[in-house]
Parts: sequence; structure tokens; C-alpha cells
Amino acid sequence: MLAREIRFFFTAWTFFTRIPLPACLSRWVGYSEALMNGSARYFPLVGLFVGLVGAAVFTFCMWLFTPLVAVALTMAATVLMTGAFHEDGFADVCDGFGGASEPERVLAIMKDSRVGAFGAIGIALMLLTKFAALASLAEAVDVELCGWILLSAHALSRAAPVALIRWMDYVRPEVDARARPMAQAVSVPGLALALFWGVLPLGGLIYRYENGVLMALGIIPVALATAALGAWFKRRIGGYTGDCLGATQQVAEVVFYLYALALLVQPVEGSV
Repeated sequence: MLAREIRFFFTAWTFFTRIPLPACLSRWVGYSEALMNGSARYFPLVGLFVGLVGAAVFTFCMWLFTPLVAVALTMAATVLMTGAFHEDGFADVCDGFGGASEPERVLAIMKDSRVGAFGAIGIALMLLTKFAALASLAEAVDVELCGWILLSAHALSRAAPVALIRWMDYVRPEVDARARPMAQAVSVPGLALALFWGVLPLGGLIYRYENGVLMALGIIPVALATAALGAWFKRRIGGYTGDCLGATQQVAEVVFYLYALALLVQPVEGSV
């Protein structure tokens, strides 16, 4: 039982990060469709580790540089760790959904490795929004709190795609699914475990900060954004693809940052 769960975790790790496993461990983990589907429960735990790296880089860089530089290097570190996996999915969704209306054409555009105008503009705006939100937080609140926000956003945002996997259908043709295997099913206990890992850092916010309960309520806008995206994907293409999951993660992460920003940082007087 424990060995199976460890294999699930390392399957999620190899799928979502660029940090390789030792050869002996990789051979032990192996690959199967069951392992890939079971790994979904650990997507947020992998996100927690990505968030830990981001928080560590941010804390170190804030000691040496300005908040703007610290945020830029933090974003670079997390992108390097994941290989821009989710960002690539977001760009593909922007291209596909922006460039066509027929489901078959949308899927074909998303499969194309080239980045079009919609994808380039979409990912630029996404990264700019993420950078602006984090930079504003870095300049307004203490370093430790920013670290907790980073940790929470990375873990919680990776629980959002797991919910889509549970409640929606995968719409890629079987031949495409074999070309890029991914989790296409998750059990109710698996979803519950994914949600546990996703909300775990929120407990740290509640424990350490007076307004931690309010910050933890960021799960609500994240859930609403996830539901809205799921409904949009369902209406446009009848379900989800791997790119849709990556886009959902990116949107959920930014939504949590924006919620924290609205909660913790007062607008400049006279700006509204």
C-alpha cells in the first residue's frame, strides 16, 4: 500500500517537474496507466514542493535585491523547475479557443507546437499579471507572509485540475492520448487526498496570521474560477485536454494572488 502511494507520488513528480529521479528509482517506479491516474492525488503535493522552492528563492533574493528582482527570479525558478509545463498549456488554450470555434479545429490548434498570436499575447498578459500581483505583495507585506502565499498558491492551484479530471471527460482521440500520456481519471478518495494537499498550506496561514482565515477563504474564488473554466471547456470542446488542465492551474494560481492582493494591500488613495 505504502509502496504504491510512493510510486504514485514519483509518477506525479516526473510528470510535473524537470528534476529527474535516480535511474534505479525511476526503474522501480515504472509506468502504467494506473500509475498515471493514481498520481493525480499527488499533483498538489508536487505543487507544494514547487512552492517551497519559490518561497526559498524569494526569501533569499529579498535579502539581496529589490522586490521586483526577487519576484522575477522567483518566477524564473518555478518555471525552470516545472519546464513551463502549465504555462505552455495556457498558451495552447489561448491559441485554440481564440483561433477557432469548431471543437475539432480547437483541438487541432492546441496540438500544434507553434505559438500563435493568441497564445503569445495570452501568456504575456498572464505572466505580467502574476508578476505585478506578486511584486505588489512583496512591497506591501513581510517576506514570510509572501512565502506562505506562494506556497499556498502553488499547492492549491494544482488541486484545481484534479477536480476537472474527476468531473469531466477527456476529449483527445486515443491516438493523441498515447502520444502524451496523462492522468484521465481520479477516484473520490484520490480527489479528497488531492484537496488535502492543496489546502494544507492554508492551515499555516490560519495558524500564523491574525487574518489567516480570511486569506484561506481564497479557496472560494479559486473554486469559482475552476468551475467557470470547466463549464467553458465543456461548452466549447465537450470536456478537457492536458492543455486545459495546465491553463486551469495558471488561472487558479493568479486568482489566489489577486485575492491575497485585494485582501492585504490597500489601493493608493485617489486611485479610484
